Amino acid sequence: MTTTGSSAGTGNEAAAGPTWPAWLAWAATRALLLLCVLGVLTLPGPDVTTDVSVIYQGWADVLRSGTFPLDDVTWQYPPAAALPLLAPDLLPFLPYATAFSALVLAADAAALALLLRAGRRPGHRRAGAWLWIAGVALLGPTAYARYDLMVAAVAAAALLTAARRPRTSGALIAFGTLLKLWPVLLLAGAAVRGRRARALRRSAAGWGAGLTLAAVALAPGALAFLAFQRDRGTEVEAPVALVLHAARYAGWPGEVRLRYGSLEFTGPGVPLVSALALALTGAAALWLLWLLCRRPRTRELTPAALCDTAFAAVLLFTATSRVVSPQYLLWLVGLAAVCLTVRGSRQAGPALLVPPAAAVTALEFPVHFADVVASTPLGVALLVVRNGLLVAAALWAGRRLRLPAGAEAAPDAAGVPGARPALSPVRGAHTRATSR
Repeated sequence: MTTTGSSAGTGNEAAAGPTWPAWLAWAATRALLLLCVLGVLTLPGPDVTTDVSVIYQGWADVLRSGTFPLDDVTWQYPPAAALPLLAPDLLPFLPYATAFSALVLAADAAALALLLRAGRRPGHRRAGAWLWIAGVALLGPTAYARYDLMVAAVAAAALLTAARRPRTSGALIAFGTLLKLWPVLLLAGAAVRGRRARALRRSAAGWGAGLTLAAVALAPGALAFLAFQRDRGTEVEAPVALVLHAARYAGWPGEVRLRYGSLEFTGPGVPLVSALALALTGAAALWLLWLLCRRPRTRELTPAALCDTAFAAVLLFTATSRVVSPQYLLWLVGLAAVCLTVRGSRQAGPALLVPPAAAVTALEFPVHFADVVASTPLGVALLVVRNGLLVAAALWAGRRLRLPAGAEAAPDAAGVPGARPALSPVRGAHTRATSR
């Protein structure tokens, strides 16, 4: 009895240990990111901050006039995206780009605080906070030069509040969807029975409809982004684009051009490759639906079932998309961090592939982006590694969905989730005697 009590006490102390090492690591890595974003340190390749200082600031000027960028095909964001673009006005004493970086830093800190706090709950752990620290840092300055980190923070908050406050979670999912569409995939994990799941779905639908109607009523062009998004082509960094990179070595005459705000392939056969990407996304959606139908049903919404399904869904969407920009890795970092925070999650393995994918992404953009655009062996090799990690993680995460949804994995003596718990000496002796 003494040994058991001591072990339990040690586990509780570990779960409630000091948070200062995490905050120290966060501060050190974020200081380096800020130095890069502010131009004190520079990396090879294109300047990643121009999206904020030129494009975002230009959109903000249009939004202040009371309309969305109706005539700008690079505007491909839902109406709530206006909020992070206008948010730097809250810090009028700073230049626009500096104020934007400060707000991203605040969102980053809030996400870490949320993950650390969630890690103190029973059935949770703090490994997710460390993945967040590492994943954002490994992606490099791109993490602070886009507003996707804010969206990832909202998505993480939605997942971590779902079990206790499903209506709040539904509102956060709706808000996140109107920031950048992809958080709607979080609802895939709420396709289960139970009062909390119904409350989450109704809240998301209600808030989503209400916020959309408000945006349409407040300013013209709130839904113009849908047409611009529909006409996108195949981006040079997408997994399916590897077909076109390889075709260049066989004499394919296509080229890379700036279209809709990103570098895309143009030339014969590109529409076919884009159609292939859409078909793969459709096939991935059908596979996800099949997996969810075959998955053992739960009577109520569980944190593990929600985050596992959301992570798998976003991975499948990303791995099959015709457009995969570097900042998309922030989505996966946020969801992977939640999966590592919830001890019952079955996605720890796929989640650990996300930080390496973020690191390789930082190498292909911005460091060796010229090689990617020119389809050099180095550029193609980086894409093969990064996209290979994404595809492997997506397939692995999908296969993990076949396991019981949200079943709490009992940790072994070393604290490894999912391992078989060791028998106590007394119970083990009784089991052996009974089997004889």
